[in-house]
Amino acid sequence: MKAEYDLSKLKSRKNPYASKLKKPVTMRLSEDVVEYFKGMADEAGVPYQSLINLYLRDCIANSRKVKINWPQTV
Repeated sequence: MKAEYDLSKLKSRKNPYASKLKKPVTMRLSEDVVEYFKGMADEAGVPYQSLINLYLRDCIANSRKVKINWPQTV
């Protein structure tokens, strides 16, 4: 192995996996929601953020829509 390498002649190129990287976001979730996913993640042996991502990806794959029924105020 060489003691020194000349990297000045290398050509740069884009990362081919850059489009597949995850985008960091900040979310405010209820404590009970986080604990729920952390518990499920422990059982499954995966990080809880990955589990939340998998759940949301499943929602996309199955075209799930949110149905919100706000309570009526009198």
